[in-house]
Amino acid sequence: MNWHEIEDIAEALYDARPETDPLTVRFTDLRDWIAALPEWDDDIHESNEAKLEAVQMAWYEVWKDEQK
Repeated sequence: MNWHEIEDIAEALYDARPETDPLTVRFTDLRDWIAALPEWDDDIHESNEAKLEAVQMAWYEVWKDEQK
């Protein structure tokens, strides 16, 4: 999994932390949680605010859909 697979990252984060509201997560924690995903194989240091925000919003959409 890499930075180009935003939807996959979001799904994996939801699977790992289904109880967490993504909008409450700081970007520093989000980056660490992405790096800890078993499927992760990209350079975590290539993260930036735009990438993390994209992941957070995609994760939020997954989380919100599952809350229904």
